[in-house]
Amino acid sequence: MVIDITDVTPLFTWLLGPEWTEGRLFHPLSLTVFLLLLIAGLLWLVVRLRKGHGSTGRGAAMAIGGGSAAAIVLVALGIIAWKLLLLGKAEEIAWTLPLANFAEGLRNSCFKGLQWLLGSGWHQGALYCWFLVIISAAAAVFVVGGLAAALRRGPIKALETSGRAIGDCALDVVRISPRRVGALAWLAVKESIRRRVVVVFAVFILILLFAGWYLDPGNIDPARLYLNFVLTTTGYLVILLVLFLSSLSLPADIKSRTLHTIVTKPVRSSEVVLGRIAGFTAVATCLLLIMGVISYFFVERGLAHTHEIDADSLKTVEYAVGRPTGRQGVTTLVHEHRHKVVVDPSGNGRVEIEQGHRHELEGDWKELLSKESAGKKYQLGRPEGMLLARVPVYGKLAYRDRKGEPTDKGINVGDEWTYRSYIEGGSLAAAVWTFQGITEERFSDGLPVDMTLGIFRTHKGDIEKGVTGSLLLRNPRAGADVKPTEVQIFESKEFQIDNRLIPREVRTPDGKKVDLFKEFVSDGEVEIWLRCVDMAQYFGVAQADMYLRAHNAPFAWNFAKGYFGIWLLGLLVIALGVLFSTFLSAPVAVLATFGALLGGLFHDFMFRLATHQTYGGGPLESFVRILTQQNVTSEMEPGLRTTLVQTLDQPAKFGLWLLAAVLPDLSRFNVFSKCVAYGFNIPGDTILTYTCRTFAFVLPLFVAAYLCLKNREVAR
Repeated sequence: MVIDITDVTPLFTWLLGPEWTEGRLFHPLSLTVFLLLLIAGLLWLVVRLRKGHGSTGRGAAMAIGGGSAAAIVLVALGIIAWKLLLLGKAEEIAWTLPLANFAEGLRNSCFKGLQWLLGSGWHQGALYCWFLVIISAAAAVFVVGGLAAALRRGPIKALETSGRAIGDCALDVVRISPRRVGALAWLAVKESIRRRVVVVFAVFILILLFAGWYLDPGNIDPARLYLNFVLTTTGYLVILLVLFLSSLSLPADIKSRTLHTIVTKPVRSSEVVLGRIAGFTAVATCLLLIMGVISYFFVERGLAHTHEIDADSLKTVEYAVGRPTGRQGVTTLVHEHRHKVVVDPSGNGRVEIEQGHRHELEGDWKELLSKESAGKKYQLGRPEGMLLARVPVYGKLAYRDRKGEPTDKGINVGDEWTYRSYIEGGSLAAAVWTFQGITEERFSDGLPVDMTLGIFRTHKGDIEKGVTGSLLLRNPRAGADVKPTEVQIFESKEFQIDNRLIPREVRTPDGKKVDLFKEFVSDGEVEIWLRCVDMAQYFGVAQADMYLRAHNAPFAWNFAKGYFGIWLLGLLVIALGVLFSTFLSAPVAVLATFGALLGGLFHDFMFRLATHQTYGGGPLESFVRILTQQNVTSEMEPGLRTTLVQTLDQPAKFGLWLLAAVLPDLSRFNVFSKCVAYGFNIPGDTILTYTCRTFAFVLPLFVAAYLCLKNREVAR
């Protein structure tokens, strides 16, 4: 599995479009005036609506509903007209040409006006796309509901009824009482406790107690193993808990007639729905807080270990004739691994990295070179480098072929997974990363390089030894004839993070020492070249496989961010469960919520299947291929069966596309746990982006749940 967070879009760029800073609305003065007017207008409207009662309230509902209905109808008609007149239909109907020209001119004028106001890329902003989807969905619901009402009561009465329904909905939401919502939320919390929520916590503790028997601390990356375990276990338990709580709550209350008592009180349907969501969210939050704290100490305790160095086991090494000697050896075996220990003649020692961590000696390294160290054992400290939150600086990757000429990509060695391209060893082939924002203040000690390389061997060689590689530096502003300078030779570690430090002082081929920033960095840019030294061996690299580590963020805070990702996913499941429970029976609501959860997890696959981006055709054609064991890349035999299956696939693909458009992409939320497990800091823009995505789904789900409950017989 690969963790790649090279493309972290800033929040406002994602929300408002790539060129949002060009918009006149977002200039400081105009934005301040706009926000003040907007907030003042909304506050005035909310105050007026909350004070309205009786006939005034009904009048406000009619006014709001009528205005909303008119706006929705106009938007729907505008979309239909634009589709008919601007997408090739105008040429078929001669009389529509003047209308088409007028509509296109109006569209261009509006588009230019919006570009001037919001920036040239406003149509790519998530906020505007969300508004378009919400308005389109509201228009579709209004049209379908209006047609159904028109068939029963006539068109005039249908418009009046639909308008009043929209107005009542707006008034209900505006007049929500926080006190009543809090009381209903507390009722949901007590109901959850009665439903034995504590059992989930007990199961979690039981799993942790037995996990020590099965989690292997001798794993190649024990930190990733432990973190993946606690995050996955917590996520599954909490998601299953909130799924059943939110899906079974309202049907159980209706069956026991508890809800009948509530709706006879001055309680709004919106408050019932919001109280349920808030109550179950509070339960999930408390559980996650407790489980997160326990998980953190479980991981800390499971990974904690130390080693000893037996001074008598260290072998003497002569570095050069006539010079003092150093000593080398290994530590004791703990957690199924040892560390190599090296003490140079000057008494500077180090413990080599193993399983992604190292230790420091609790004492003076020079004692290991003295005669008094005979028969003694020296203790190492706690592991360092296992629980990290790296803040990476990514560069732009380019390739050079075996002759050193620029090329689009590396060599394909036949690997089915094309994520990495390979560079040939023993040649001028190289992978070149160009980094920006490199300053002396940011990297005062040099450039800390982290690499995760793939290795392809054409012959076994010394299997205990890694493939030799080299790191080179080059100034991006230097001429094309200037060759990169080799600064470090290393032995690769396949699919493990290899930490290398390019020092501040770099030795050139002629033996001179030069300053890294004066010689190779220009306008904050530097090129780092990677080459494979061994003949007939290959390095596999992708853009995220090399980065500069700016610093390490606090791991505990990053761990909390990972649990916040689980909380966001739980909130989505709660909103879905409450929605389905408002109009379905208990078992059906559970199945519907589980189906929505499953569909969200396979959102990307459904979208690719619906848009012809997968092999094997549509869903029905793929099913036939599975039954008949046909190859997914070959054409099906022509005939009635093939024609029928491919014809039925068209509405099936549309249904999948519609599901993918409606359901949230829940598979994306695993970026939180992946970042924590792989030791990367979760960027703040990522947290804010996913928070906006979550509430962008929860808001329409809340409105839909309110409408369903309000129109249910028990709530009337």
